[in-house]
Amino acid sequence: MRGAVRQRPVRRVRAVRLGPRSVAALVLVGAVGVAAVGWPFLAPPTSQVAAHAQDAPWLFAGLLVLLVAVAAATISESGLGPKAVSMLGVLAATGAALRPIGAGTAGIEPMFFLMVLSGRVLGPGFGFVLGSVTMFASALLTGGVGPWMPFQMLAMGWFTMGAGLLPGAHRLRGRTELALLAGYGFLAAFAYGTVMNMAGWPFLGALSSNIAFDPEAAVSANLARFLAYCLATSAGWDLGRAVVTVVLTLTLGRPVLRALRRATRRAAFEATVAFEGRED
Repeated sequence: MRGAVRQRPVRRVRAVRLGPRSVAALVLVGAVGVAAVGWPFLAPPTSQVAAHAQDAPWLFAGLLVLLVAVAAATISESGLGPKAVSMLGVLAATGAALRPIGAGTAGIEPMFFLMVLSGRVLGPGFGFVLGSVTMFASALLTGGVGPWMPFQMLAMGWFTMGAGLLPGAHRLRGRTELALLAGYGFLAAFAYGTVMNMAGWPFLGALSSNIAFDPEAAVSANLARFLAYCLATSAGWDLGRAVVTVVLTLTLGRPVLRALRRATRRAAFEATVAFEGRED
């Protein structure tokens, strides 16, 4: 009979959820990370850089343990099955393979655009684990293992998780969504560079430079020094990373998002069934 409304099931993709333990682990890692990179602005002027340098190996080990704990908590509590873990491995391997393509030239790092789109589709929990694992794998691939690696893992985890926290995950599509992701990628590329600058900047004190960290200076003076350091050393690099992320998101974002969502539906993890009305 015409005019009747028939209900048909429509499978909708949901981001991998975050449980209480996963949230607690993320908060703990975030707090340690903020303290690890922001201590020059939190410690009193009488603090010594050498003391932090001696603690660096312990900080390295501690951050790695916490990051592994986040990954384990997210995977176990979110109920990720073999298909989701396989997707994590494929995306991490792809991101790690993309990183050496530009060899870091002028900030040409295409892996960032893949992290933005993956975090958008799969959510903040999966995104944090993906970003951390991808940076760890790329460090092994390129031989970039060192005391900076846990900071890279943490910063990339934040970068990818942020994309999963953007609004409109189930409503925005098309050009509006691509514009949102491109804008986020542009800003987050600078944020990533800023976090990495903060991780290494305090150890330039021995150079006696006017842009190096001065443990005896006030917070405002060190902040001015840090901004000058960012402009002098990494602004061009971060701009290149931001531009590449925007260009790739706008040009390749639609098919990549479609492929990620199709793969997520077929994997059928965290999938729900909703009913929509249809006119006969």
